[in-house]
Amino acid sequence: MDSSERCLGQFKKMKSGHQVINYERSLLSAQHYDPNTTEPISSSLKTLAELLSWQLSEASPFNVATVPVSSRRLPLASNPRRTLVCHDMKGGYLEDRFIQGTTVEDPYVFYHWEYIDIFNYFSHNLVTIPPAVWTTAAHKHGVLSMGTFITEWNDGEKVCELFLATEETYRAVADKLVQIAHCYGFDGWLINIENPLRGVAVRNMELFLCYLTKQMHKQMHKQMHKQMHNSLVIWYDSVLDDGSLKWQNELNDRNRVFFNACDGIFTNYNWTESSLQVMTSDPAAQHRLADIYVGIDVFARGEVVGGKFETNKALELVRKYNLSAAIFAPGWVYECLDTADFHQNQDKFWARLSDYLYVHQLVSPLPFVSSFCQGFGRSLYWKGRVEHDGSWFNLNAQEIQPMYAETNLEGGGRLKSRCCSAEAWSGGSSLLLEGHIPCSLAKACARIFSLHVPLAAKTLVSFVYKPSAGLNVSLELRTIDASLCSAPDAPCEFSVTFSVFPAALSEDNDLVKQFTQNCGRTSDNGWMSRCFHLELSGCALREVYVCVAADDAGHDLDFSCRIGEIMVLDVESLFTPPVSVQSVCLYDVVWKQREGGDEGSPPKVRLNTTLCWCYPTGLARHFCVHWRLRQDPGEPPSPLVLIGRAYSTLYRVVELEVPFAPGLIELLVELTGGRCPLSYTHSAADTVHSSHT
Repeated sequence: MDSSERCLGQFKKMKSGHQVINYERSLLSAQHYDPNTTEPISSSLKTLAELLSWQLSEASPFNVATVPVSSRRLPLASNPRRTLVCHDMKGGYLEDRFIQGTTVEDPYVFYHWEYIDIFNYFSHNLVTIPPAVWTTAAHKHGVLSMGTFITEWNDGEKVCELFLATEETYRAVADKLVQIAHCYGFDGWLINIENPLRGVAVRNMELFLCYLTKQMHKQMHKQMHKQMHNSLVIWYDSVLDDGSLKWQNELNDRNRVFFNACDGIFTNYNWTESSLQVMTSDPAAQHRLADIYVGIDVFARGEVVGGKFETNKALELVRKYNLSAAIFAPGWVYECLDTADFHQNQDKFWARLSDYLYVHQLVSPLPFVSSFCQGFGRSLYWKGRVEHDGSWFNLNAQEIQPMYAETNLEGGGRLKSRCCSAEAWSGGSSLLLEGHIPCSLAKACARIFSLHVPLAAKTLVSFVYKPSAGLNVSLELRTIDASLCSAPDAPCEFSVTFSVFPAALSEDNDLVKQFTQNCGRTSDNGWMSRCFHLELSGCALREVYVCVAADDAGHDLDFSCRIGEIMVLDVESLFTPPVSVQSVCLYDVVWKQREGGDEGSPPKVRLNTTLCWCYPTGLARHFCVHWRLRQDPGEPPSPLVLIGRAYSTLYRVVELEVPFAPGLIELLVELTGGRCPLSYTHSAADTVHSSHT
């Protein structure tokens, strides 16, 4: 039973039925649903009573992250210099609290996942549960997601005195934290105690940490699907062994007892180089240097090294002593600078850190696909056409991110890759390559992905792009002998790669025809679609390059090339029977009434309901939810109208305006962009017969 099933089991579902429209007040929890619209939201727990009374039956099914942590070439346990990002954005739970997305013109998004190991969602509420959208985005890229348990000042001291009073009370709190992480599908906790501890609370804090850590690991081993296969409990450097609140800015004998009781320590930010020297020369810490996460405050508050666009100075020192890093509030580039320049500033920030960060390679089975969507857009696209016009933001839609870089080439050439939301193939953004090719340079190549994808004996690669005039575009794929990397942490990072320059198949090729039949691919609006066939035995794909060259080699060329999608799949999957959406159910129906806009016009009725259905985990990129009206069973139905996209097998229909008169409302769930074999479109329907009392 997976997390979504655990948190959905309490609902009474119906396949279809006759609904008598009434306008009673919604009984849905205000903690999990917006009271005005009933749309699902993420939230925290603010009091100890809320935490101790938390029940699985009352959990939010929408805030369950159903995407497991993807594998990486270098597992966390094998990485000697890890990177944690602590997301402290204006108190948290802003636009990202809307689980099904919302409208934001210039949202904050994080997309440099290849550089980090751990993502910690932070707020100043007692129990910060990461919004499912963040955990989903992190897990897709192989990054662990952590919540925060924090107590602060006088109120925090009272909370600690209560829950640390006895073994029974601290175990009760720990058990609830484990259950919450397990239910919502995230991977651990940052424990941040920023208030003094007195008496028995000091002694029991160590025992609480030890018990919580062991229970998290124990829960990990219970999971057949290893949803918590790298659970973590990390202590923040604040309280000392005598209970006094005094930040040390390092690991030392005064806070070591808490470090020894859990998986790591996140130090405060006002350290000096001598602090780093002390920690690395400490004999008691030698076997756990990777578990020391040296705090770096991007806002540069207090006496710190670097910060802001000089954060690289702090990271350089931390890496000099082979320690892990905890980068606090990198959203500074969004909070303090012009949001219109956010992407440019974010890329600049991470480019300056990149020399001191490990580029993780995602391990992905076939099929591998990305349209480079970052989870927002000015419009929502599907196959190059606008499906919904208007700004939107939903991190569930973020797909595997490429590498963003800017490079100076020979002869004054330039090559830059960046996100662009002006146009997309699928989702809200595409990858834009732009720059200058001097006549002295034959071609320029941009590394798009660094990964590890074992290839099938017969592999098909699909490539969608839109070039500027006079530009020739091709792919370079670098492979490695897969047998050299049979184990997840096999030392093959410096093994020889082999370049493959595939030639595009003709449009009348049988594989292209089969692929087009499955995908319904088009080349409208200037988009070009090319397919390549690879026959490579025992190989794994390690790097994907997009190469550009001028058609006329005798002249300099300023160019742009929009990359819409890259897909790699097993040829055999093209002939695999599709999997259908099944067992569509609905529940939690809420009706609302609004008066008609014109005098004498009938009132409007708004339908709110939750749809759920069955489909194998991991086989779909997204589902489309539609509705239509059947006024008379003997008449043809009205055209389908798109309500929205779902990224799991659960969707809340919110404020759907339907006719006041009795009728038959049909809700349809359509699989689009499926990953088995990524293309088939199937739908299943549910109906609501509406009438008035």
